[in-house]
Amino acid sequence: MSTLHKNCLAQPGRKKVQISFVIRDEEERRHRAGINSLQLDSKQGILYSAGRDGIIRQWDVRDNVEASYLRSLEHHTDWVNDIVLCCGGHYLISASSDTTVKLWGLRKENTCLSTLRTHKDYVRALAYARDKEVVASAGLDKTIFMWDVNMLTTLTTTNNTVTTASLPGSKNSIYSLAMNNSGTVLISGSTEKVLRVWDTRTSDCMMKLIGHTDNVKALVVNRDGTQCLSGSSDGTIKLWSLGQQQCIQTLRIHKEGVWALAATENFSHVVSGGRDKKIYMTDLKNPNKVQLICNESAPVVKMVTTPDMSAIWVATSESSINCWVSMFRKQLNRLRKSDETADFDDVPTEPYNQEPFRTLKGAAAIRKYHVLNDKRTILTQDTEKNVAVYDVLKASKLQDLGEVDFDEEIKKRHRIIYIPNWFSVDLKTGMLTIHLGQDENDCFAAWVSAKEAGINVTDDNLRVNYGNRMLRSLLENWLNRIQTDHGTSDGAQSTELNAQTKLDSQCCRIPKHTPLMISEVGGRCLYRMLVSQAGDENDVSILNETIPSWVMNVIVEKSIPKALKISFYLVPLSNTCIRPVKNGTLRPSRDRLVANDFIQVQKIAEYIHEKLSENDGSGPYNKTSDCISNHLQGNTPEKNFELSCNDQILSPTMDLRTLKHFIWKSSADLTIYFKAKH
Repeated sequence: MSTLHKNCLAQPGRKKVQISFVIRDEEERRHRAGINSLQLDSKQGILYSAGRDGIIRQWDVRDNVEASYLRSLEHHTDWVNDIVLCCGGHYLISASSDTTVKLWGLRKENTCLSTLRTHKDYVRALAYARDKEVVASAGLDKTIFMWDVNMLTTLTTTNNTVTTASLPGSKNSIYSLAMNNSGTVLISGSTEKVLRVWDTRTSDCMMKLIGHTDNVKALVVNRDGTQCLSGSSDGTIKLWSLGQQQCIQTLRIHKEGVWALAATENFSHVVSGGRDKKIYMTDLKNPNKVQLICNESAPVVKMVTTPDMSAIWVATSESSINCWVSMFRKQLNRLRKSDETADFDDVPTEPYNQEPFRTLKGAAAIRKYHVLNDKRTILTQDTEKNVAVYDVLKASKLQDLGEVDFDEEIKKRHRIIYIPNWFSVDLKTGMLTIHLGQDENDCFAAWVSAKEAGINVTDDNLRVNYGNRMLRSLLENWLNRIQTDHGTSDGAQSTELNAQTKLDSQCCRIPKHTPLMISEVGGRCLYRMLVSQAGDENDVSILNETIPSWVMNVIVEKSIPKALKISFYLVPLSNTCIRPVKNGTLRPSRDRLVANDFIQVQKIAEYIHEKLSENDGSGPYNKTSDCISNHLQGNTPEKNFELSCNDQILSPTMDLRTLKHFIWKSSADLTIYFKAKH
């Protein structure tokens, strides 16, 4: 074993690690799934959107120009749950379900500058103190961390040590955060149904505000930290006095959970949205004045307003972003009731807007998939009911079928062939993410013939291992780099391995823009890059440390996994002229044979032909008459013999695993019968 990889192969106590990649377009200009957060740089006229497809996008939303896509920020591997602009729009911080917080440079780099891995679970919320340039992050690990943005901007690959203050003590997962501009007051909302108010200077919880009956999903605090607004899944909006430590007003406007809030700087008005898809503006000084701004097409997740509150950008669980004209500075509708507590039975039902003022169109997300029996083709259906065909080995889309019947298309493309599962599929980001590992599905389980892999060769015995080829293609640049750096050469490989490598190279080519991830199974991502970057100097050193041993053993140490074996009995039919023999005497017993699971029926026929052609009497079968002598002369074996199982005649091209799965349908050793054709 090469000394280069000894440390990589020995990783005691490490969690199971998988290799994953995403099948996608080279440039994803539109969101593929819901949008979790928005930020508006009004001076630059740029809107930032954080998507469930793991991508942060920038949009040109300047006045008097058509809103359009600018660029993407890509490094997260799961939902981006929240974003905040810092340092006058020079930096952006993001929080993700991949458990990381990331700092992005916006003015020149437009790249990820640093990744913070302090959280142990999904990071759901961020809060920003503009005057102090401090950001707080929190999530499902029940812990709040405080980050000095100016310090984060100084981090480099060699100087990446970061210190942070933590605010422990929450009993439940945190879903919302808010902090005043001076950073003196931080408020968290959680499934605990209470608001916790923290002193950021001492990291102590100063008070708990009790009143909600469900998860607190949205928070806004005023500039001086004396009042706070909260929105909850219980459907209410509450205005709290932090000095009095109590709720001073409850708004019951929404019929379902309130998930998003935005308020004027002086807390005169609040805009609210949530599960009921409605966005309202309420006058907090006269809470019986409420206006329905619009009806969205999906639950409202986040909102951001223009500085003058004249327009509202809205993110929902769908992929498009709408901008609506607000009612601010206009006369709001007065409710019939004259008391101070609004009630949704009296709120307006006619929206101020019938159509959005501007729309940033999203793309459809894949919501359904089916892996065909060839275990390389995937049929998908998206949110617009369009069906498409993907090839896993090419990591690309083959065909758009349009709005066809998904189930009928599966039936139409069904083949009687069985290949073991060697990958798993994830649709969480609205795109196809393929996972390769040795957990539920063995990445190296699928051996297929060259013909099945779509390769034209003269030798029918050559086989392709899908998992091996896929990993070699994904990591091709890295393999070439380490072979060059350490003097390894393909010339040292065996003839058989050379033939296999040459064969594999024709099987698939992965697009260079394909995102490649190394992650713990069911856990955090260890590293993400593009396939084209796998040979870069920095990436090579990181890959040497993160690639799991089960991958190293196969693609570096050349320990190609062996195909699975299937045992079976080969029995002449009772009415045939062939009888099993042992030591020259007829016997009724059956021979138990073992072969690779991809061996085809025609190979078994060749075996029978060979044994019956032996003249020394040592073969396992005896020809009790000359009835097949002529057939053994000049005919191909599959024309001489008819093989069957469970009373079904077998096709010469059917392999053993397909036979066992579709015809034998039992875990016991299968039995194959044969007879001579007459």
